[in-house]
Amino acid sequence: MGMLSSEEQAIVDIVREFVDREVKPQVNEFERSGEYPEKWIDQMKELGIYGLAVPGPWGEAPVSMPCYALVTAELARGWMSLAGAMGGHTVVAKLLVQFGTPEQRDRYLPRMATGELRATMALTEPGGGSDLQAMATRARRTDDGYVVDGTKTWITNARRSGLIALLCKTDPDAEPRHRGVSVLLVEHGPGLTVSKDLPKLGYKGVESCELHFDDMRVPADAVLGGVEGRGFAQMMTGLETGRIQVAARALGVADAALEDALRYAREREAFGKPIWRHQAVGNRLADMATKVTAARRLILHAAETYESGRRCDMEAGMAKLFASETAMEVALDAIRVHGGYGYSTEFDVERYFRDAPLMIVGEGTNEIQRNVIAAQLVERGGLDRS
Repeated sequence: MGMLSSEEQAIVDIVREFVDREVKPQVNEFERSGEYPEKWIDQMKELGIYGLAVPGPWGEAPVSMPCYALVTAELARGWMSLAGAMGGHTVVAKLLVQFGTPEQRDRYLPRMATGELRATMALTEPGGGSDLQAMATRARRTDDGYVVDGTKTWITNARRSGLIALLCKTDPDAEPRHRGVSVLLVEHGPGLTVSKDLPKLGYKGVESCELHFDDMRVPADAVLGGVEGRGFAQMMTGLETGRIQVAARALGVADAALEDALRYAREREAFGKPIWRHQAVGNRLADMATKVTAARRLILHAAETYESGRRCDMEAGMAKLFASETAMEVALDAIRVHGGYGYSTEFDVERYFRDAPLMIVGEGTNEIQRNVIAAQLVERGGLDRS
């Protein structure tokens, strides 16, 4: 890879081996049963995957963003749900490292590093989608903290995450509006109900639910960073990580689809020769491989920009936009290469086709990504050619 240290490359290789040895042979049983993959989550904890974003003194071995992206892609190559089971957790860990008070870091990060405590983000509301400013979830001040009311939806790992980074309005009258928004670090307790699992097209095994807050009391020290009104800026930083993460999940799905299509095209014969030698199939494979390679490079570019400390919302937006569209195209192409078998649940390719759309609409729809990219292009005066 070039950009990873030998230690980091070893981490990616270990995850790759775990996926090939443990996940791939059994993934369809879990997919069909809808069962939660407890044993794989435990193995991911043992591999240190939940601590990849937690530095010392709280954690063991934080990795660079390029390494984290490639680990995410490897997990998703096995089953997208496994990457989903650590995505929001990493974003919350990074938010705590960057913005948390010393007490908040000491309280949460050591247990997050081991995966004993898992975390998720709660941004989206039933009526809101990507319009975070139109948020209806409120936290009213009281003498000793806040009372939270509202609903969040499509919260991944809603039940199994002990810590929720909740985006809400702490000052509904603030002007401009984003100054009234804070992130509260909320744990499960009275006043918080988790709805039933939302039924979904793909992305099985990991629950996505609604969270209902009904006069939930939260202590004053739950505000991320200890100062109200900074939630919007904090969450924008978190979304850079989140978008690189979702792009990497899309890459993993596309990678798996290409791998399967290539294997099938080499083994399957038609009219006396392996089908990849038929131009229609060979050309399709060539285009698939080109797109997957371009997606990987775009993701690494965004990850390196993040790592250098520069603003990377445009780069992350491009990576998320391109990788998610690529996953969808490559998943459909893999079905075409497999012919009738591609539509069969005996093969993995129909699952990639069901999992891929989530990355197009999740973590800010691709329409939103294009808005971000265009605005940054104008603000920066074009692309940086260095």
